[in-house]
Amino acid sequence: MIIKSPPLSRRTVLRGLGTTMALPFLEAMAPAAWAADAGARPKRLAIFYTPNGMMMEQFRPAASGALELPPTLEPLQPFRDRIAVVSGLGHPMAAAMGDRPAGHGRSCPAFLTGTHVKQTEGPDIRCAISMDQVYANHLGEATQLSSIEAGIDQASLLGSCDIGYSCTYTNGLSWRSPTVPLPVTANPRTLFEQLFGDGDALDENGRLAQLRRQTSLLDFVKEDAGRLSGQLGAADRHKLDEYLDATRDIEKRIQRAAGKQASQNAPPLESPAGIPDSFNDHVRLMIDLQVLAMQADITRVSSFMLGREISNRTYPEIGVPDSHHMLSHHGFDPAKKAKLALINRYHMEFFAYQLKRMAETKDGEASLLDRSVVLRGSAFGDPNLHDHMDLPVIVAGGLIKGGQHLQFPRGTPMSNLLLTGLHALDVPATSFGDSTGPLGGLTVA
Repeated sequence: MIIKSPPLSRRTVLRGLGTTMALPFLEAMAPAAWAADAGARPKRLAIFYTPNGMMMEQFRPAASGALELPPTLEPLQPFRDRIAVVSGLGHPMAAAMGDRPAGHGRSCPAFLTGTHVKQTEGPDIRCAISMDQVYANHLGEATQLSSIEAGIDQASLLGSCDIGYSCTYTNGLSWRSPTVPLPVTANPRTLFEQLFGDGDALDENGRLAQLRRQTSLLDFVKEDAGRLSGQLGAADRHKLDEYLDATRDIEKRIQRAAGKQASQNAPPLESPAGIPDSFNDHVRLMIDLQVLAMQADITRVSSFMLGREISNRTYPEIGVPDSHHMLSHHGFDPAKKAKLALINRYHMEFFAYQLKRMAETKDGEASLLDRSVVLRGSAFGDPNLHDHMDLPVIVAGGLIKGGQHLQFPRGTPMSNLLLTGLHALDVPATSFGDSTGPLGGLTVA
C-alpha cells in the first residue's frame, strides 16, 4: 500500500538566523484534486495609476466592440486578448458641488472611493474606504500583509497641494477608512523590508552594514531551502529555484542603487538607500516587488502610483524635458499635446511590463494574471479641462472578458466598475461609492 504524504502547509516558510521568508504556491501545498482546480486558486487585485490625465484622442479606440489599439495602447498588443478598454466612466462625486474650483484634490481621492471628499488643508480630512481595501477586508488574515501601496514619488509636504486641498488627497489612492489614508512606499528597499521583515530585524546601523557586505536574505535561509527542495517534485523544485532567483535579482538591484548612493556620500536620512537614479529602473523594480509579493502570497492586493497627482516630473529620456503637469494644461497647443502623448505612451509601456511579469509568473498550472483583476486608470480624461467624467480606464486579467472596447454613456459612475471588480473577486457587495449597479459584459461567467 502506498501512503501519500499530507500536503505541505500553505503557511510553510523558510527560516534561518532570525529570518523568515514566504514561499510561492507549490503543488505540494494542495491535495491533488484542489491543485488541478484553477478556480480554487487565490484571486488578486492590482491597481496601476498614472497622474495628470490622458490625451484621449490617442488613447480611446475608434469604435466599440472588438478592440483595436490606438497609438497610446500599442505597447499592450501582446495582451490585446487579455484587456478591455472601458469608456464613458466618470466620477460625478469629483464635481465641485459648491467647493472651490480645484480638480486634482477631488478627483484623485475619488478614483478608488467614488466619494466627494471634504475640502480642507488641515488634519480634518475625510474621504471613504477605497475599493482595494474593501477586498483586503474581505480576505481578512489570509495573507501576511493585507495590501501594499507602492509608488514612485515621495509624499509631498504637509499642507495644501491643490487649491484648498490637503496633500493627503493627492499623495495616495488607498483609504482604510474615511479618515485613514494609507501611505505610499516609494523606496524599493523599504518595500522589500515590508515583505521580508529585514527592517524589523535590523536597526539602521545593521541595515547599512548589511548593504556594505552585500548580504542576501537567501544566505540566511539557504540551508532550509535545500532541505525543503529535497522533499519536492521536479516541477516544484524548478518553481522554488525561479522564486529564489527572482528574489536575489531584486536584492542585487536594490544593493546596486544603495551602493551608488553611498559612494556619492548622500545622507541616508535624506536619500534613502535603494532608490535607483533611473526612472525606468525604479518603476520596473517596484513592479517586480509587487509581483514577487503576490507570487509568494504575502499579499493579494496592491496599488501602484506611477506618479503623484500634479506631478512635475520631466522625461528627458524620451525627449520631453518639460514638466508633466504643465504639459497636461496644453491649451490645445499641438507641440505640447504631442509631448503629453509621448509621456502617456511611455507610461503605458510600464503597464505592459506589469502585465508581462504577471503573465510569466506561474501560479500552479496557470499564471498570476489568470487569477487577477488588474485596473489601470487616471483621475482625469482630458487634463486640460480637468475632465473627470470620461476617464481612461483599462481592465485586464483572466477574470474579465478581454479583447473588447466597452463604451458606456458619458458620466456612467466609475463606481459601477469598482463594484463589478469586487464581484469578480467574490466580494458580495450590493453597492460601492455612488454606484448604480454593476457593469454588464465585462466579467467572465
